[in-house]
Amino acid sequence: MTDVVYDPLAAARTADGPDFDVFLSGTVFLDIIFTGLKSMPSAGTEVWAGGMGSCPGGIANLAVASSRLGLRTSLAAAFGDDDYADFCWRTLAEQEGVDLSRSRRFDAWHSPVTISMAVDRDRSMVTHGHPAPISGNEMIGVPPRSRAVIVDLGHDVACGADEPTWVEVARTQGALVFGDVGWDPTGEWSPRLLDQLAGCDAFLPNATEAMAYTRTDSPNDALYALADLVPLAVVTNGAQGALAIDGATGEEAHMPALRVPALDPTGAGDVFVAGLVVGTLVGWSLRNRLAFAILCSGLAVQQFGGSLAAPGWGDIADWWHALRDSTGGGSYLASLRRRYEFLEEIVPTVPLGGVHRAAATIARHADVDRQVMPRPLPDAAQGVQPPPPRSRR
Repeated sequence: MTDVVYDPLAAARTADGPDFDVFLSGTVFLDIIFTGLKSMPSAGTEVWAGGMGSCPGGIANLAVASSRLGLRTSLAAAFGDDDYADFCWRTLAEQEGVDLSRSRRFDAWHSPVTISMAVDRDRSMVTHGHPAPISGNEMIGVPPRSRAVIVDLGHDVACGADEPTWVEVARTQGALVFGDVGWDPTGEWSPRLLDQLAGCDAFLPNATEAMAYTRTDSPNDALYALADLVPLAVVTNGAQGALAIDGATGEEAHMPALRVPALDPTGAGDVFVAGLVVGTLVGWSLRNRLAFAILCSGLAVQQFGGSLAAPGWGDIADWWHALRDSTGGGSYLASLRRRYEFLEEIVPTVPLGGVHRAAATIARHADVDRQVMPRPLPDAAQGVQPPPPRSRR
């Protein structure tokens, strides 16, 4: 049975509204994820993995996470002419419903590939690839009208270039600009990057990035510094949760992370961003936006593999029903019920068969050993476990 897409923005749609809710640009990788490894291979040795999955990665993590949450998503990316590119294109366009009208195929340009190995709740990666044949601005031209764009400020220019960038054009069309940033391999963490926040409506770094760019000593101090530069400042802080200030409403919030067995953090930050964009476009309070984004990333880290792990509304509905209907669990589960009671008004409108996680591999079926992904019974230390992922095919 084909999963039914729930539209969180149905009430806001008009005949003359934007074509898309989210527009993205970046690099798509073929991700191959090995799971069930007891240890990393040492020099000259071979180890066997209990499971393996394949899926589009890189910017595709964010595109898939957005689409599974019901946002009409468009992606501009370079694709090669090899079988890897065929698989990534087909998975994104046909299985995940991502619009690729601004993407391009290039002859004799092979797909970037990342091998990810998950060991002891962490992962190590090996990547190979070459720069795209043309820039994002050349590929996109005039971007489609959208409610929001999500940009990597380490690669995309939000403002201040000699010629208007696609990000600036999108903003003049009415899109909210959500800025993200990645690790700085140079170690410079130049504060000049923060000049780009003048062209953003929101900025969502992690705590390490936020402190490094603002030259502060705590996530809180970094948040306050960023709040002077951008209307919505959000700092994610791993197991400590996330904190944010919304300058438009005057709200300030700190939301703890879920207590869950984190198997693989790959793509969890992208899932968080997608959840926050949903809440912002719908118009939720800052606390509910943070809570929802944390829930989405908390569901993702309990599964292996980037876009494979991104939850859909069906997964969220299953989680809320399990939490709401559970008995006992002590003060922690009672606190979760209060924190997420806003879902009670939303989940009943999610259609039966709402989108769940997909199992996308080149072999068509997930080759993930269930024995290395146990589903512990819920308790006060782990919260409520969602059902296992199922294919959307």
